[in-house]
Amino acid sequence: MATAATASHPASASTSGRGALAAACSSPAAVCLVPFRWWARVREEEAAGGVRYAATAAASPSYYGLRLLHSFLHPDLVLRLERGDGRAGGTGAGGRSYALVPADELSRALARQNSGFGLQNKHSFAGDSAGAYPLVLRISVRETSILTLKISKKDNPVENYKRANKIFNVDSQPVHVWDFSGQTNLILMNEWNRLHHDCCHADQENLLEVQVYAMSDSLTSKIGGTNKESPGGVNDLNADSYYRSFGRAGSMGLIGLENLGNTCFMNSSIQCLAHTPKLVDYFLGDYARNINRTNPLGLNGELALAFGELLRSLWTTDRKPVAPHHFKEKIACFAPQFSGFNQHDSQELLAFLLDGLHEDLNQVKCKPYEEAKDASGRPDEEVADEYWSNHLARNDSVIVDTCHGQYKSMLTCPTCSKKSVTFDPFMYLSLPVPSMAKRAMTVTVFSTDGSREPCSYDVSVPKFGTLSDLVQALSIACLLGDDEILLVAEVYNNCILRYLEEPSDSVSLLRDGDKLAAYRLPKKYEKSPLVIFTHQHFDEHSSGDNVTPQKKEFEAPLLAALPERVNGLSLQNIYLKLLNPFQLSKGASSLNGSAGFNGDSADLMDGMPSDSGSNFQDIQLDDDPRNSNCSTNDCEITNAPGELYDGGKADPNKERRVEDFEFYLKSERGDVQQQKIEINELDLLETIPSRLHVNVHWQQNASRQYAASMLNNLPEIHKLELTPKGTEDSIALHGCLEAFLKEEPLGPEDMYCPCCKKHQQAMKKLDLWRLPEVLVIHLKRFSYTQFTRNKLETFVDFPTTDLDLSSYVADKSEQPSSHYRLYAISNHYGNMGGGHYTASIYHEEGKGWYKFDDDCVTPISEDSIKTPAAYVLFYRRQ
Repeated sequence: MATAATASHPASASTSGRGALAAACSSPAAVCLVPFRWWARVREEEAAGGVRYAATAAASPSYYGLRLLHSFLHPDLVLRLERGDGRAGGTGAGGRSYALVPADELSRALARQNSGFGLQNKHSFAGDSAGAYPLVLRISVRETSILTLKISKKDNPVENYKRANKIFNVDSQPVHVWDFSGQTNLILMNEWNRLHHDCCHADQENLLEVQVYAMSDSLTSKIGGTNKESPGGVNDLNADSYYRSFGRAGSMGLIGLENLGNTCFMNSSIQCLAHTPKLVDYFLGDYARNINRTNPLGLNGELALAFGELLRSLWTTDRKPVAPHHFKEKIACFAPQFSGFNQHDSQELLAFLLDGLHEDLNQVKCKPYEEAKDASGRPDEEVADEYWSNHLARNDSVIVDTCHGQYKSMLTCPTCSKKSVTFDPFMYLSLPVPSMAKRAMTVTVFSTDGSREPCSYDVSVPKFGTLSDLVQALSIACLLGDDEILLVAEVYNNCILRYLEEPSDSVSLLRDGDKLAAYRLPKKYEKSPLVIFTHQHFDEHSSGDNVTPQKKEFEAPLLAALPERVNGLSLQNIYLKLLNPFQLSKGASSLNGSAGFNGDSADLMDGMPSDSGSNFQDIQLDDDPRNSNCSTNDCEITNAPGELYDGGKADPNKERRVEDFEFYLKSERGDVQQQKIEINELDLLETIPSRLHVNVHWQQNASRQYAASMLNNLPEIHKLELTPKGTEDSIALHGCLEAFLKEEPLGPEDMYCPCCKKHQQAMKKLDLWRLPEVLVIHLKRFSYTQFTRNKLETFVDFPTTDLDLSSYVADKSEQPSSHYRLYAISNHYGNMGGGHYTASIYHEEGKGWYKFDDDCVTPISEDSIKTPAAYVLFYRRQ
């Protein structure tokens, strides 16, 4: 018989563990912990009212990492019990409530409630160990109305300690404890008396052993047995949500899975599948007779047997968490990528599991070969039914009946408009998550013919967009002509590091501190070889009274198309024309004197010729992506020649300007200077490279002739003051569906057109055609590139009760309902480098949502299931 230590004989914390427990067990008192709301209804009317205590967690660090360290160093469960203002006899409090009651009173209450289940004495009741278990509590007095409750691993078996952690979990719901036994009052009085006589010894702990029935299946079955005969049963009590599901059927399916080492991804997927009603009914039945052991695509039935065994262990009345060792071994055997203890993607495991279960349970022993026929103008309904019949002829399992649907795929040739239509099955939908978050990027645009001043533009692109998005926004901002293209390059250390020519590359590859330059190039020169000019000038550096000219590299290279014949004179003419926008007037040159590059950039711009109309502005970024740091119309040099290689008007100062520059060839990589280019050198190159690198040395006088602040100060991509904040990135699930179903181009070689007799870049359009009984929706939050891995934290607003897909189904003929109800979610918290998976599941018997966090199962509100962590959604047809 489990007993409790009376408060009149407290055991000091300094007492040895074995001796203290022996003293505790020698007392005749017996106290039980039961659900309060049940006790409030069935207890004796003359029993004294209980004293209410509100339980809160003892002080611990607020930072999650420190809390983990604190829990590791101090593994005991410590609660703060604050006494209520007064006594109450029959009303509980919100959240979870428990009652400390004498064992003999509990035995009499059960006997009165139902003589068939009642126990005649406290010994037989306490000895019923099928569901109850003993728990040793350490209670100390902190203040007049505050107790400290400690449940230690040293005093209790590990399993009992884990159970106690669940019922006293104050993080998910408030917890209240009502004392009807008088033990806490006795502890308080004894402690006050002791402190009055011995004030030097405080914080003495009193051991109290209780018999816990709060989570006992044996007790709930006894209580549940009265419901059919008595209107005063538990179901009429409006019990708190934590206890409400602990009936004979309600407790089934609320069992956690132990984490075997980074297996939360597996636990999350298993719990979602294990709460799919049709699969539960199937695997709780005689599923073994449907196993196909001869299927070469299957796993010899071992995966289905392991999953069925695991599901059955989750649907029992035993609330002990299950360790899925056997199931993990089978997964690792057939899918080595999931072996070991690394974190994986729950959706990838789910896809493997559904496919493996289907093949293990496929009732088609000999799969017929069915050749897909071309639509040839036939009605879509006829073609779709033909494809579906062919699919069912080779695939027949509970997975097909439950999770398989069908969509229509149409490819259109852009040249001859030839359409190719197929109807393919799907097991889940992988929907893109369009990010509404924007990234402000600053790019400086240069002309390649010397007709415009360089201008910096602040454009807004999707945070996880592509270079194509950047070029499109920049083209709008700089009013790019139809006969022009933009060549975007990343500039580093005064040279072009790389050209951003792959439209599908992610802008996330570009860091905020990088510098970008874009060059307006006529389309007719798109395939022409280019010349890249890097340049260095004399920067007059002051050191005391001495003024020493120092050579310094310009940050921004200049770029232009090469003519058919390249010689020293042609390169000189190209470069001088590229410098036209930076040329100062005579007055400005004399005013600036020798300080050409030390003055403020605004002062340099004031010295520009009046007929150029140059006006650099500081414009803040708003919703219009076409903002720039200069007026686009004003950037055009009105007197510049129309063509780069035309002779143009005679320039009397040209000869003098020529002497201000020296030209040198550089290596193909642009890092090693090779030879000086003589202006009168005719045969400069035997073959013209696609990229010719030339370094230009400015003489000291040249620095006084040009205002090249935009060459000398290339802005970075990111400007902190332009970053919008406070806007939450969110989208509706219907927006994800529309992004999935919208028409989009394929790769250039992805479609062979039988009419054009060559590969074409076709347009692809998807439509839903046939919906499954259970619709699994995978939100594609993870993106992978060669260099980066990102996770989208976009909040997807998904319906929980009525997902209406009727407007997205192309087949308008009569078919089952297109309305779905959410019943499970696989959640991922954290980032790509590390994270944690949980599951949120609607429990039919419990009539509520529960959070499955590995071996911990707790009730949650429906409002709390919508989070940015939602990763895989499970819907079933209404």
